[in-house]
Amino acid sequence: MTTIIKKEEIENFVGFKAEPTPWHLVTQNQINQFADCTLDHQFIHVDEEKAKQTPFGSTIAHGFLSLSMLSHFAENFSVIIDGFYMGLNAGFDKVRFLQPVKVNSRIRAHAKTLSIEEKKPGQFRLSTEVTVEIEGCDTPALVAEWISVQMVK
Repeated sequence: MTTIIKKEEIENFVGFKAEPTPWHLVTQNQINQFADCTLDHQFIHVDEEKAKQTPFGSTIAHGFLSLSMLSHFAENFSVIIDGFYMGLNAGFDKVRFLQPVKVNSRIRAHAKTLSIEEKKPGQFRLSTEVTVEIEGCDTPALVAEWISVQMVK
């Protein structure tokens, strides 16, 4: 759930850990659509029969598909400063893909606010550590430090 904070409360939310997001099922259809969108049709993602012969035993999601799901998950873990009217994706300080996401796996995100800094009046830079968990797996799919900018009235 999105957490709305007041400007004067910002320092209290550095280190804030949001509740885990709801689970999301990664389907072969989603993987195929991502492959079509990115033109990345490597067999390990789209050829179910050939992928069965690999150590994974099935197709796997693209790492960038798992990373792109952060936009979806952010609806549930974001810290939003009161007066927010626009947000921008400013990139990543770090991304590590640790475990492939097999088709029909369920994933969810855990987020921790690392920093919130006012760079210009009404412009805040947030750094959020996001971990994408795979249900039933001890190793996460990925860990990323995501940078965003919030424009606040």
